[in-house]
Amino acid sequence: MNISLKKQDQLKPRLRDLLQDKLDQLNDLRPISPIMLQKLKEKFQVEMTYNSNGIEGNTLSLNETYWVFQEGITVKGKSLKEHLEVKDHKKALEKLYDLIENPSELDFTEKLVKDMHQTVVNMSEEEDDYEYRKTDVFIAGSDHKPSAPDQIKKEMQQLLRWSRDHADDYHFIEFAALFHHRFAQIHPFLDGNGRTARLLMNLLLMREGYPLVIILKNDRQKYYRALRLADSGRQKALTQLIAQSALRSLNMYLDTITPAKQKDEFISLSEATKFCSYSQEYLSKLAKEGRLDAHKKSRNWVTTKKAVEEYVTRFGKSK
Repeated sequence: MNISLKKQDQLKPRLRDLLQDKLDQLNDLRPISPIMLQKLKEKFQVEMTYNSNGIEGNTLSLNETYWVFQEGITVKGKSLKEHLEVKDHKKALEKLYDLIENPSELDFTEKLVKDMHQTVVNMSEEEDDYEYRKTDVFIAGSDHKPSAPDQIKKEMQQLLRWSRDHADDYHFIEFAALFHHRFAQIHPFLDGNGRTARLLMNLLLMREGYPLVIILKNDRQKYYRALRLADSGRQKALTQLIAQSALRSLNMYLDTITPAKQKDEFISLSEATKFCSYSQEYLSKLAKEGRLDAHKKSRNWVTTKKAVEEYVTRFGKSK
């Protein structure tokens, strides 16, 4: 199987440097206190469950997901399947963290993939055959035709062999994006492929020290478009989206654990225009391209005064 990145698909240097700088900052603050680490873990698990399930159509809100996830409460007016999807995803995340905490067991094999998939659909799907699908499927809204059933095992073995042999050939984000896309292309199971792909992507990133990386439900259309572009060999949009998601997670961790006297306060892009001669629209463009240190908070981009001033120092346009 030939998996490769074209030159134009590489991460932009500015975004690559930002990711490394944030990861270095996080590593410098380790070890994180057990109490703080547990709070962060719970916050990220609930948010990941809400967003990953939401991308697939689950209608539980973030608060409702929290009550089902943490308290096992039944939400009136929501289907049993939606509740079970939360419980399944919680168990899948527990499995993910167990693997990260026991790296000797973290070997990308067919058994690991099938176990993760079985966990994520265990209660929420009627299908009790957790092997690769035996029928053709179609992906709504996409021209891509997933692998034929008789090719799935071979192609999955090729993908997993590639993941073991070529991890050092790419930046971590690029590598995770390639794996995620190829898994989605093969579409090895009848259901649960998206959730499984995002969990496996996180295994690749978390073993390199990244926090849980969450693709937001609000970015669902952008995410699907990026996958479609990758189908035609244009990997850049998906790599960029995963990089921005990783940057968001790093910023959230740093914002929580950095001592108050060292912390830079996040501001909206509208506020950021006070410290430069750029418009809010242009700052948004810089943020999306990874040229400005920024991340999404709900639907809106936020940055810091320091990040804007650093950009202005390098490229001009101060007030």
